[in-house]
Amino acid sequence: MPEAHGLNKFIRPLRYHEASRQWFAVLFVLLVSLAGQPTRELLIAGGIIALLGTLIRLWASGHVKKNKVLATDGPYAYVRHPLYVGNILLLLGFSIAANLWWAYLLMAFLIYFYYPPAISYEDQKLHKFFGEEWENWSKDIHALIPSFSGKSGSASSAWSFKQSLFQNLEPVIVLYLVWCMYMLYTKI
Repeated sequence: MPEAHGLNKFIRPLRYHEASRQWFAVLFVLLVSLAGQPTRELLIAGGIIALLGTLIRLWASGHVKKNKVLATDGPYAYVRHPLYVGNILLLLGFSIAANLWWAYLLMAFLIYFYYPPAISYEDQKLHKFFGEEWENWSKDIHALIPSFSGKSGSASSAWSFKQSLFQNLEPVIVLYLVWCMYMLYTKI
């Protein structure tokens, strides 16, 4: 990448830094949970969408072996970035459950700010690591929109709770999300 100057020198590292993307999502969920004004119906609808996002994240995190093996089975047989799909569904679910008009604007900004560069970066990195294997797999698998062609790659592994826990701390994230949804529930 060319050298950044001015405001872009501050913004670009945020867009490409994985931890900042995760912390902004954690803070978003906490903010809308604290400020939320849920109704029973919206809490249920948002909770279902957030649960779907959580399940997708759990499923994906138990299959991915970052930068060691190209994950092409499990949810990776349908979408290149299922963790991002799960995150987007989580943000949407909490926005709906919180019943705050500005949550949708903040969610849209976070998605726009983080995911296009993250997807581009991840695709370039995976292509560099796995070359032709990545090319063959990715040509039939979209970045965020599931493809139900059933064309997974050569990797085949069982889902692993241990991997989900130790590599991505997903069960800890799930507990945090349940706590935030409970905060919204107590406001009804």
